[in-house]
Amino acid sequence: MQYREVPKNGDKLSILGYGCMRLPSKMGGIDQKPAERQMLYALEQGVNYFDTAYPYHNNRGESFVGKVFSQNNCRDQVKLATKLPHWMTHSKEGMHKILDEQLGKLKTDRIDYYLVHALNGGLWESSKEHGVMEFLEEALSQGKILNAGFSFHGLSGDFNQIVDDYDWTFCQIQYNFMDTQNQAGTAGLHYAASKDMAVMIMEPLRGGNLAKTPPPLVQKIWNRAKRKQSPAEWSLSWVWNQPEATVVLSGMNDDQHIQRNIRLADEMRPDFLSEQELDLVREVADEYRRVMKVGCTGCQYCMPCPAGVNIPSCFDFYNSKHAFKDKSARMMYLFQNGGMVTEKTSLASQCVQCGKCLEKCPQNLPIPELLKEVSGDMEGALAKPMIWLGRRMMKTRKKQSR
Repeated sequence: MQYREVPKNGDKLSILGYGCMRLPSKMGGIDQKPAERQMLYALEQGVNYFDTAYPYHNNRGESFVGKVFSQNNCRDQVKLATKLPHWMTHSKEGMHKILDEQLGKLKTDRIDYYLVHALNGGLWESSKEHGVMEFLEEALSQGKILNAGFSFHGLSGDFNQIVDDYDWTFCQIQYNFMDTQNQAGTAGLHYAASKDMAVMIMEPLRGGNLAKTPPPLVQKIWNRAKRKQSPAEWSLSWVWNQPEATVVLSGMNDDQHIQRNIRLADEMRPDFLSEQELDLVREVADEYRRVMKVGCTGCQYCMPCPAGVNIPSCFDFYNSKHAFKDKSARMMYLFQNGGMVTEKTSLASQCVQCGKCLEKCPQNLPIPELLKEVSGDMEGALAKPMIWLGRRMMKTRKKQSR
């Protein structure tokens, strides 16, 4: 297992991190025996960074992770990461209450790497108003958290401001060879690293889509490579090739996948891939974009939308559903754009056809017309009841956390 150092504290973290969002499931819950066996196997093979979050597995993920490490007396062998669901409270006191609850569920007296969850520019500003920086300082001084960071799901222009606003140890961004210009992107990766921040990478396989059987023309490109790897191995190799990437998180729930990922993590070094191989990956990315329903590169030039539509996000989920055959894309679209987390919707159906995005799009996409397609395909009759239910659940959780 290869390890990379966190600049601000000297921790040596395994380049393969264990993402606990997609643990094996059974009857709507965690399939506990195989999940525990797989986690312990990864730990034995040198994986030392385990990432979970408050909402994972219907708010039960942290309890399961805590039980595994507690019952097997291996808590001190891992660097444990979890996240503050800042949308559940509007006060510093509420954040402390949530943290104490998480410590109890995780059966630990400290969290090694604690992230403010799923930030964008607006959520960061509201979190600051609610006292999140004061909360982090107090939690650090009390030793309840050892390192403060954030995970990011916003526009590229917001990322640098969040980095600059606080003395973060690390951040977590979505990054893969399809998302070099989306969200934080390559520019954000380099900017965070220039500030001596460790960068944890989520979605290196774009929700598993880059590991699926590729379209025939994509497979033909992979077949030209001298190095024989699966699409998943190419995707992971590409991210690990970036020296700025500290940990690459994989939501591992299959024995063979775990073994493959660990084997690859034993081999990878920064700048391991040749220029010819990097050119091959760029060809694959271009071909994927060619078969997508919308040729959006995620450049964000169309944002902000006067009507509140998250245009790149709408197109991203739409492409995932059709180009990658992602069965969860519609549900995730409604969850993230339907206001279930922030109470602020950003759906395609909000488009008022003002046309302001048209003059900004470098791809000359007919954005309003495409948003009509997205709305018809991704929303439909189930959208309103799902959004209503999600908001009601969120309000209930907020009341319970106060």
